[in-house]
Amino acid sequence: MSYDVGGVLLERPFKIRRLGHFGFDNVAMAESLAFYTDLLGFRLSDVLSFNRVARDPKTIEGLGDTNGYMLRYGSDHHAFALFPRRVRQALSHRPSNPEVTTNQITFQVGSLREVVEGHDYFKGNDIEIQRAGRDPLGSNWHTYVYDPDDHVAELYYGIEQVGWDGQAKPEFKVSRPFFEVATLPQPSERDEIDEALKKGIVLSSGHRGLETLPSKYEVGGVMLPRPFKIVRIGPVRLFVKDMAKAEAFYRDRLGLIPTEEVVWQGQRCVFLRCNTEHHTVALYPIELRATLGLSAHTNCLSFGLQMGSYKQLKDAIAFLKANGQRIVELPPELRPGVDYAACVFDPDGHALELYYYMEQVGWDGRVRPAAQRRKIVSGTWPDTLEPMADTYMGEPFLGPLG
Repeated sequence: MSYDVGGVLLERPFKIRRLGHFGFDNVAMAESLAFYTDLLGFRLSDVLSFNRVARDPKTIEGLGDTNGYMLRYGSDHHAFALFPRRVRQALSHRPSNPEVTTNQITFQVGSLREVVEGHDYFKGNDIEIQRAGRDPLGSNWHTYVYDPDDHVAELYYGIEQVGWDGQAKPEFKVSRPFFEVATLPQPSERDEIDEALKKGIVLSSGHRGLETLPSKYEVGGVMLPRPFKIVRIGPVRLFVKDMAKAEAFYRDRLGLIPTEEVVWQGQRCVFLRCNTEHHTVALYPIELRATLGLSAHTNCLSFGLQMGSYKQLKDAIAFLKANGQRIVELPPELRPGVDYAACVFDPDGHALELYYYMEQVGWDGRVRPAAQRRKIVSGTWPDTLEPMADTYMGEPFLGPLG
């Protein structure tokens, strides 16, 4: 069956364009918030109160911080969601895999119609839907579904953009929340804003994230509080218990494109992409988790954070080490398409993969032969590198660094 997606016939009624945002459920919330903001440089765009979600607030009493934090590195309202694990577990109406600590893996599509028709497509193919509609924080329309390992994957369209003033929209005052799949068509964001102005709503009353650290590092000619800048998120690397089922979900249902596979220590690992980057999602057998010495509490191998340059990557590693953070280099064979990279760990033990380069795939869909890739020796970091044909290619970071 073919679907008309903006005048082009595709196998699904949507086309994923990029990884939009991602999140972890953590226990050490205060330490984690400081880690992601002060050390990594994410900016707080909004605070989500789970007390509003709880039918009976007593169910989450004594469980610590009841807020979720929406964080950004660019103009998207949020690129990372930090949620309280104990609170989320208490509020859950569905038993889930206790090793799932990701709260969302979110993919951007090109239109609201793709989100709505994607919902019907998932329903028709017996994919379990978590929820659909539109949240007031970020304003994006969405459909959430479960993958075979209980990770939540989201299709979304139209996330709010935060401009030069750093302010998010006033919560619940501009964008209309929806708690079920939307009917079509819907008013534009411009019309919603005009309606809010007619009602006398002060648009500047939304949350404004503030930088608390002094700008003392020169980064590409700009003074910043850290010697690096996150310019892109991803890839998402997952440990899965049934490779065939997971691969089929991301390939056949979400439409990600298989890029490459490797066999490491007898285990097959699969890499899939949604655009020109070598991979957006990587799947690894759960048996490799112990081999790599990663935390047994999560089946997320790592979440990627791309730095603006090779120099920034090296400076980020030095900065994080100087601030008492543990840095580990995982085997380069497990990240084809990425050359130099290292992992830092958040307070709950989640691995964040820091890198600067991702191989780009062209019109013919072919990746660079392994023999033509840069040879990486773990622990060896040259002062400078010779360029690859696709160095600093791909989607650029838009806007000022700080």
